[in-house]
Amino acid sequence: MSLIAGFVLLAAAFATALLSGVFGMAGGLVLMGVLALILPVQAAFVTHGVLQLAANGWRALIQRGHIRWAVIGWYGLGSLVAATVVLLLAFSPSRPLLFLCLGLTPLLTWLPGDRMRLDAERPAHAVLAGISVTGLNLTAGVAGPLLDIFFVRTGMTRHAVVATKAATQVLAHLAKTVVYGVGILQMGGQGMPPVWLLALALPLSFAGTAVGARLLDRMSDAGFRRWTRWIVTGIGVAYLVQAARLLLAA
Repeated sequence: MSLIAGFVLLAAAFATALLSGVFGMAGGLVLMGVLALILPVQAAFVTHGVLQLAANGWRALIQRGHIRWAVIGWYGLGSLVAATVVLLLAFSPSRPLLFLCLGLTPLLTWLPGDRMRLDAERPAHAVLAGISVTGLNLTAGVAGPLLDIFFVRTGMTRHAVVATKAATQVLAHLAKTVVYGVGILQMGGQGMPPVWLLALALPLSFAGTAVGARLLDRMSDAGFRRWTRWIVTGIGVAYLVQAARLLLAA
């Protein structure tokens, strides 16, 4: 990995953790795109999984008093099912397909979630969230906009939403790290950033998460939901443009 690529990875680790600390999902979307530009696809999935596992785990720890653990239990069951299926299928998307999925995923934020009657606090819906969100995470690398649909009808505060989503994403990113890590190990770690670089990126993720948590305290619930939708939509449009460029160049 070049010096410039290493610097980009470190800067992205901090900035995207900060974004996720405020909005709960935008950071992971940006980080996946950055990694897909500088790393092979499978290595990007594993690196993203490791960094987001750390960032979401730290965010969940910071906000642990707000986590709804009943939701996490049922979600985890669905997540295990999805991870097992994808592992057995040995699926790995191409770079153009990855950016296409990354670009389309934010459109889910515009679905009328309040009319779909999905509620993460209901056990069956939490299991469905685990299956669908983890499945999309293993395909596009991120699934925050889909996960958000399951939280629109809950009575949670913004702190409970961010904390519980962070805990669910710990499971999703763990599944991604394991599923794609198996292939990386079989190739002798080919394409992965050096361990020392990941070791530097992790504390930057923690720092970004801590700063994001402070910014979240200053935001209203209404502002939180409004800005999240527009930010991830703008990111999605950029990814669709990149997908078109890759497909035309192929």
